[in-house]
Order: sequence, then C-alpha cells, then structure tokens
Amino acid sequence: MREHYMLDGEGFLLVFSVTERDSFGLIEGYHQQILRVKDTESVPIVLVGNKSDLEQERRVDTVEGQRIAAELGCRFVETSAKFGINVTETFIGLVCEIRDRNRALLHMRRILRPITPDSAINLPGAGCWNSSGCIVL
Repeated sequence: MREHYMLDGEGFLLVFSVTERDSFGLIEGYHQQILRVKDTESVPIVLVGNKSDLEQERRVDTVEGQRIAAELGCRFVETSAKFGINVTETFIGLVCEIRDRNRALLHMRRILRPITPDSAINLPGAGCWNSSGCIVL
C-alpha cells in the first residue's frame, strides 16, 4: 500500500523525530524506496526533523539532519507540530518545489515537442505513422 502512495505522490516529506534516533535511521531507506518506485533519480523531497521543541530529549543533532539532507539532495527543516513551528512553511515549500518541477517538465515538453503525424511528413526520411502514436522510420 505504501508503494502505491509513493507511485502517485509528486513530492514527499520524510519526517523523523529528533527525539528518536531509530526514526532518523529509516530516512535513507525511504528515500531509496521512493526513487525506486517512482523510477527516477530525483523528486521533490523535504527532510523534516519534528519535535524540535523537545530539546532536552533530542537524540539527533541539527547538523546530522543537514548532512543527510545534503547527501540526499533535499532541503532540511526542523519543526514542532505541537507549537506549529515551521509546519505551514514546510508544506508550502514542498508545494513550491512540486510546482517548480512541474513547470520545468512542462517547459521541457514544449522544447522537445513530440512528432505528430503532420510534422512527420516533413521530416527527411520519414516513414509512416502508426496507430500506437509511434513513427516508424
């Protein structure tokens, strides 16, 4: 079921508790699984260290979160859901990354327009257009 959500997702928050080292240890595996399921090298991801308000119980340093985020190629933010610190900004940031990625992909599609039946006729050495949407040369 988790992989189904990963397949459909356009962006991801990888959340761990700064008070639980075990949750931090799972991050790299989830990251790899997302990339594998999505069959891509990158996808909008934000690494989130939650429970930043529990400083006395902290088991994962901010520097560790920043380091792993740099290795994974994503942003890192610490939040406190309890006090609403950086929560809204984190979601907005992820949505902006998704939007920017979608805009970039749309731009690339416009630059690399597919060959249509009409445009194929004008290609040198063009073959015939088949019903599957492929041009046979």
